Amino acid sequence: MNGQKPLWEPSREIMEKSPMALFMNACAKTAGRRFSGYDEFHAWSVEDRAAFWSAVWEDGQVIGTRGERALVNGDIMLDAHFFPDATLNFAENLLRRTGRDDALVFRGEDKVSYRWSWDELHAIVSRLQQAFSAMGIGEGDRVAAMMPNMPETIACMLAAASLGAIWSSCSPDFGEQGVLDRFGQIEPKLFIACDAYWYAGKLQDVRAKVKAVAAKLGAPLLVIPYAGDAVAVAASVEKGRTLADFIAAFEARPVAYRRLPFSHPLYILFSSGTTGVPKCIVHSAGGTLLQHLKEHRYHCGLREGERLFYFTTCGWMMWNWLVSGLAVGATLCLYDGSPFHPDGNVLFDYAAEEGFAVFGTSAKYIDAVRKGGLTPRTSHDLSDLRLLTSTGSPLSPEGFTFVYEGIKPDVQLASISGGTDIVSCFVLGVPLKPVWRGEIQGPGLGLAMDVWNEEGQPVRQEKGELVCTKAFPSMPVMFWNDPDGAKYRAAYFERFDNIWCHGDFAEWTSHGGIIIHGRSDATLNPGGVRIGTAEIYNQVEQMEEVAEALCIGQDWDDDVRVVLFVRLSPGHVLDESLEKAIRTRIRTGASPRHVPARIVAVADIPRTKSGKIVELAVREVVHGRPVKNKEALANPEALELFANLPQLQD
Repeated sequence: MNGQKPLWEPSREIMEKSPMALFMNACAKTAGRRFSGYDEFHAWSVEDRAAFWSAVWEDGQVIGTRGERALVNGDIMLDAHFFPDATLNFAENLLRRTGRDDALVFRGEDKVSYRWSWDELHAIVSRLQQAFSAMGIGEGDRVAAMMPNMPETIACMLAAASLGAIWSSCSPDFGEQGVLDRFGQIEPKLFIACDAYWYAGKLQDVRAKVKAVAAKLGAPLLVIPYAGDAVAVAASVEKGRTLADFIAAFEARPVAYRRLPFSHPLYILFSSGTTGVPKCIVHSAGGTLLQHLKEHRYHCGLREGERLFYFTTCGWMMWNWLVSGLAVGATLCLYDGSPFHPDGNVLFDYAAEEGFAVFGTSAKYIDAVRKGGLTPRTSHDLSDLRLLTSTGSPLSPEGFTFVYEGIKPDVQLASISGGTDIVSCFVLGVPLKPVWRGEIQGPGLGLAMDVWNEEGQPVRQEKGELVCTKAFPSMPVMFWNDPDGAKYRAAYFERFDNIWCHGDFAEWTSHGGIIIHGRSDATLNPGGVRIGTAEIYNQVEQMEEVAEALCIGQDWDDDVRVVLFVRLSPGHVLDESLEKAIRTRIRTGASPRHVPARIVAVADIPRTKSGKIVELAVREVVHGRPVKNKEALANPEALELFANLPQLQD
């Protein structure tokens, strides 16, 4: 299935001189060991986590005081503490560079374009920090932002973090209730919003929403000018101010940093919330910094001055991941808006013009580029691009092939997977290993990731639950409003004792890589056999007649039957011939067990704000049960298409 030859192999130079190789050799020397390759290095990083994470701290030149102890109670996941004596400030580590080189480059579709140097970023953070401090924001206070992915958003986060405040953000396309479901739980001391934004060439008016949210939160409002009238939006709220007014009284000076414990809260991220009010997941400054430094420096090979891009909104954890690239001294390339406006070349235009070294996106985007007939390999100069990363959903084997045939033949393709729960990745790219079709390269350093069966036994080349068997720094500090930790324990530790169960259906490959088969709570169980939905999508979404698909298990006749919903490409209808072709494709490409009992055409497929399809919400609708939080969806009206379908009544 995975082909006889790898799609990419590291060069001798990468094997000898990449940041990963240099770090591996340094760790081997310090530990008095010899690592024959990545797998042995990874095994050591898990065996001696105290030594490994100390090495990340030192090699990553973390600014702060490390203290003597690296890990306490390491064998008990919920009681483990990394660097309990350390103090640091997250913003100080991200703002280590100064000068006139680009720190942030921004494009808001084809409407807005500007860039900030490191000195300009320092100046705005300084003025914001002083303004925040003057209004009483300090250690532990929450600052919440409904903002586009633009430089001002990053500056506000850094200013908040410099004071020890806790940052939380979402994108401005969230509905009023969706914003309140999130920020209402954490009671922010300041609410930050834009005056308007662009999407697909259209001006999106947020005035009424901003006014309503600010009133219900009861927090002062800071309005960032972007695409509308910031003065008018600020004036519509009793305690509203524009950015210019807010920082007018303060001159730039060196940023002051409050160093706090390693485990001090930095971010509050939110679960998707499609089955209830979103969980508020609190991440620490130290855990986030170390984990991101490790992923950026070693797994991505990111170096100072390189261009790092990820297509993300401020409501997805990849935004938090992207921002940490500043700690390596990288230049962040930001984009806000539709990735297909004015056409499908816009992000590749950006990549060619700015010279992206790392281009991060979603599996759905890669598939859309493929289906759109685009070939950036021939249309764009991507000579600086060395790493393409994909996440959000499993990248199909055909997606892997297209990257090398249609985008760039010598790029390292890193399919990555982790999530909001750990604000990082469990499995991701490994520059010292080959890329095999359809496979994630390997587990992250320092993470004891494994695949277990129903009985809690490790399995190889067999599907099971993705677990982590030892504590790691970027585990959440807690859930907000969960004083006894019951919600936190229920989320990850109820399945297996003292083992993190992540909720992904996964499989080790013969190459030591990983395949993610979808979320395990969306796994299909016809006849008691567990089937990952991604295995079905990998087949049917390669057909030109099918734009996209969604699969659920429907309770039927004391069993579960597989139901496949398809959104068809323009000009196609779901007739008997196409149904037969779909079933044949799935039977031959996956297995007879994967063939759906019912295939139903729908006009739209519901998804979250970050673009993930919502299988569980559709399953609830099909079974006549209410969906508790439609505000989490980008297109909640699509759920109505799945209610009371006659095709599912017999």
